[in-house]
Amino acid sequence: MIGALFPLAKPLLHALDPETAHQMTIRGLSLLPPGPVPADDPRLGVDLFGKRFTNPVGLAPGFDKQCEVPDQLLALGFGFVELGGVVPKAQPGNPRPRVFRLPRDGAIINRFGLNSDGLAAARRRLESRRGRPGTVGVNIGANKDSTDRIADYVQCVRELCGLADFLTINVSSPNTPGLRDLQGEAFLDDLLARCIEARDGADAGASARTAIFLKIAPDIALDGLDAMLATALKRRIDAVIVSNTTVARPASLRETDLARETGGLSGAPLFGPSTRLLAEAYLRVGRDLPLIGVGGIDSPQAALTKIRAGASLLQLYSALIYQGPGLIPRIKAGILDEVARTGASLASLIGSEAQALAGR
Repeated sequence: MIGALFPLAKPLLHALDPETAHQMTIRGLSLLPPGPVPADDPRLGVDLFGKRFTNPVGLAPGFDKQCEVPDQLLALGFGFVELGGVVPKAQPGNPRPRVFRLPRDGAIINRFGLNSDGLAAARRRLESRRGRPGTVGVNIGANKDSTDRIADYVQCVRELCGLADFLTINVSSPNTPGLRDLQGEAFLDDLLARCIEARDGADAGASARTAIFLKIAPDIALDGLDAMLATALKRRIDAVIVSNTTVARPASLRETDLARETGGLSGAPLFGPSTRLLAEAYLRVGRDLPLIGVGGIDSPQAALTKIRAGASLLQLYSALIYQGPGLIPRIKAGILDEVARTGASLASLIGSEAQALAGR
């Protein structure tokens, strides 16, 4: 129903500034009752770290920053949704305007700066959905003015365990000064060690363990990727998300004036570099560490390319701004068509073209 209405609503939404349009969308979803999670073809199911994902198509964080409408989003057909980013103390983020559409490029630039209602509000909203079906995660970060950023992550882990299926440690947002410094090997090792310790303590005696993911930037060099993956394997985290937005500005961008805006670039221009990095990551870890592919997924073909590069799960967001929620069933149908055409399982496609997609 919502997917069918999007072509009518799009001209109105795109006549507004992007942040206002987004707020209206969240408000509209919040007025809907939490719908049932749609049933998926079993061939789309993915089993990872003791959890069953009914399909591999997830929503990336940034859409439901304040954890307001996870069940309405699951009802659109996502296999999982990631909320946030959430930080311990409420903070306003950067001044507006802070998000820009690049329509001719199928891209978005944002510099929100982790605007958040804070951890207490997120906890309260997640508590209210206890017992509801669907896989929900939360992206966590550090306050801009924090004097101990690792402690901020640890606090989020302690207080959100049991309320989410997974928590994503975001050290790759380009919009919080100094945050990407935590991708350095020593910092990252300490950060992951303390977050895992906090998770294990918070989940002690629980029937299910909260998974821990790490989200990395697309702009890292391959030696940096080597170090980060080695640390992730050492600390036995559950998955790595490849990748966040980029600070690069490809020469191919057509919206040249808007391209000068600072912030992270997402959407179609991110597909190439994020997919190459995903393939490089798969060549290093294989099936030992699940990878989640993000960046420029705007069609069934793009989704399948991410899977062939090494992604066990997918996330999208920017393409929804241009195509609406009808993209979700189209991607799922495209994956099923490929499975039927080749006679292969979804699992057998993962990483099947990593060598070529890494450009080797």
